Amino acid sequence: MTNLEMLSLKSRFSGLKAVQEIGRICAVEGNLLRIQGLGGLARVGDSLEIETSMQTLLTGEVIQLHGAEISVLPNGSPEGVAINDRVRLIGSFELKPSSDWIGRIINAQGQPIDGQPLMPGSEPVPIKRMPPNATVRKPLGKRLETGLPIFNTMLPIVRGQRIGLFAGSGVGKSTLLARLASDMSADVVVIALVGERGREIREFVEKALGKEGMARSVIIAATSDQPPSVRKRCALTAMSTAEFFRDQGKHVLLLVDSVTRFAEAHREVAVAGGEMPSLRGYPPSTAHTIMSLCERAGPGEEGHGDITAVFSVLVAGSDMDEPIADILRGVLDGHVVLDRKIAERGRFPAVDIVRSVSRSLPSAANEMENKTITTVRRLLGAYDESEVMIKAGLYNEGSDPVLDVAIRAWPDLDKFWAEAGHQKTKHCFSKLNLILRRAKA
Repeated sequence: MTNLEMLSLKSRFSGLKAVQEIGRICAVEGNLLRIQGLGGLARVGDSLEIETSMQTLLTGEVIQLHGAEISVLPNGSPEGVAINDRVRLIGSFELKPSSDWIGRIINAQGQPIDGQPLMPGSEPVPIKRMPPNATVRKPLGKRLETGLPIFNTMLPIVRGQRIGLFAGSGVGKSTLLARLASDMSADVVVIALVGERGREIREFVEKALGKEGMARSVIIAATSDQPPSVRKRCALTAMSTAEFFRDQGKHVLLLVDSVTRFAEAHREVAVAGGEMPSLRGYPPSTAHTIMSLCERAGPGEEGHGDITAVFSVLVAGSDMDEPIADILRGVLDGHVVLDRKIAERGRFPAVDIVRSVSRSLPSAANEMENKTITTVRRLLGAYDESEVMIKAGLYNEGSDPVLDVAIRAWPDLDKFWAEAGHQKTKHCFSKLNLILRRAKA
C-alpha cells in the first residue's frame, strides 16, 4: 500500500464517530422535514440521513434552525417519510479531492459515477471558502492559446481571467466549452455540469471532449433530476476542486455549465428556507451567491497557481438584461455572446463579436495587434449597422468608404472566424492583417 493510500485510509477512519446523534421526524411540511432532538447539535448546512419506515435511506441538508427543532431539505422526494422516523446527524460535508480525480467523472458529493473505485484525498477542503486576499492576488497573466482564431485575436483570454459565455439553447455552447477544454492552455481542467440532461454527460465526455481532453479533466456532474441542494453543490464542489489544484501551483481551467441552473437551484433552496423571491422570482441572496462563487476564481496569491474560468449563462430569448446575465456581466472580466442567427447559418463558434468584450484588452495585445483589433471592430460595427440595407441591395458603393471596406472584408472575416485547427496567435493575426489589406486594396 502506498503512502497516499495509507493517508486516505487514515482520513476515512478519522471521520468515524463512536457516538451517533439521533433525532426524530416531527412534521412534514411540503418538501421540508421538521426534526426534534438535534436542535442543539446541528448547524445550517449539515448533512443528515433519514431512515424511513419503508426501510429506505434518504439524505438531507439542514436549512433552518428553530430552537429545539430543525428544518431539513431532503435530497429526494419525502414520500414514505413518517412521524418518528429516525434521523442521524452526519455533520458538515467534507470534500477530499486528490490528483487521482483527473480523468474521472464525479458527483457533487465527491463520489465516482463512472463505475470505477476512487480513493479520496488525505485532507478535507471546504466547499465554501473565501477568495484569495484582494491585496495580495497576482495580476492577470499572459494570453493563453485557445486554438480558436476568434479568441486568439478579437477576444483574448489571459491566465486568471473570468469570462461569461452567454447563449440560448442549441447554439453550440457545450461544443465551444468542449473545444476550450481540449485545446486551451492549462495544467488541469475542471468541468462542472450543473443540472445537465443525463444522456448528455456521456455524449459530452466521449464525443465533444474526447480521450485527450478527458485525460487532463475532472468532471463534476449533477443531472437535472437531482434535488436543488445537490445541483447547487455541484458548482461549489467544482470550485473547491479547482482551488485544490490551484494551491498546488497548477494553472486550472474551470468551466461551469451553467451558472443559470446553479442560480435556479439556489432559488429553490433559499425559498424553501423562507427567503422571499424579489427580482423576477430570484431571492435577494442570489446576487451575493453568484458573486461569491465567481470571486473564488481568478489569479491566486504569490506561490500559488491561477484559475481561469468560463461561466456559461443560459439567456432565454437573447435577453441580456435578465437578472443572472446582468449580475455576471458586472463581476466578470469579459462576456462572449453567442447568437442564434449566426449558429443557424452554420458558423461555429457563433460568437457575435460586436456584442462581446474581453476586459483583458488592451493589455493582452501589443500595439500593432490592438490597432488591428480596433480596425476590425470598426468594420464589423459599420457592417452590423447597415446589414439590412446591404442585403436588400439599397446600398450604393462609394457612399461610405469605411462600409465599402467592411463589405469587401466581411466574407473573408466570417470564414476566418470559423477556421478549425490549432492556430497560434501570431499566425491568426497574420491572416487577419492579410484580409484587411485585401479589403482596402
